[in-house]
Amino acid sequence: MKLFKLKKNSIEIYDCPGLYLNRIELKQLQNELIEIGRQCLDSIPSYQCFSENNEEFNRLIISVARNKNGKAIAFCSSYILDAGPLGEVLHLGLTCVGPEARGLGLTHKLTSKIIYRYFTAHAKLGSFWISNVACVLSSLGNVALHFEEVYPSPYSSVASSDHKAIAKMIDNKYRNELYIDPLSKFDMDQFIFRGSVKGSTFQKDADDAKFYHRDDQLNQYFKQMMNFHNGDEVLQIGKVSLMSYPKYLMRKRFHRNNNVRNEKERLKVA
Repeated sequence: MKLFKLKKNSIEIYDCPGLYLNRIELKQLQNELIEIGRQCLDSIPSYQCFSENNEEFNRLIISVARNKNGKAIAFCSSYILDAGPLGEVLHLGLTCVGPEARGLGLTHKLTSKIIYRYFTAHAKLGSFWISNVACVLSSLGNVALHFEEVYPSPYSSVASSDHKAIAKMIDNKYRNELYIDPLSKFDMDQFIFRGSVKGSTFQKDADDAKFYHRDDQLNQYFKQMMNFHNGDEVLQIGKVSLMSYPKYLMRKRFHRNNNVRNEKERLKVA
């Protein structure tokens, strides 16, 4: 376990905790995660870090934010997927932030600590693939902004052969682990699982602004891809390397300048 100190909180990293925590310690950790999950989800799905199968923890990297009293207040749980010839894929997975921790920017901090941990402890070639399955517009937008070669996103119009290979691998092998409905249809052209979360705790309303990204252009890009009423989810495949952060800054600056231009044009018309 690795500990990161923040100003008011701390973040602990559990790297494949099923391999080194005993049964009691593992159950205690899971109980903390479930307690946070109950504050965020209508019901607790039996998968990932909520699974009754302790072997799931052998493939998870979990970041847990704690307050100054040591109470767990938020977590991010990512899944290490075996992609055969392409190596491993880090699935960004499940993030829950309890009510007392919202507004502290913990979602980004929790995810970035996992990325850093995987990069330093697991990535052998200086880069690695990531995946994300979501219907939450803020999640899709953040992945598009923060990572490289992300498909689908406004910055990558074509899926490479590697993108397609990873998508097929997830579709065929990891639906259960990633809570993808086994009966949903995978749209390979747009990387969308049609009807994957319909009627589940993860289904979202297209008009619920609390799940929107702060950049409306990203909201509109992903919004037009999905049928929210049908419970569609987007599968994103991207990459992390030493150049990911500089490229993220460039994309962020482009979006900021573009938003300023659009606002000026709007004011002229008004």
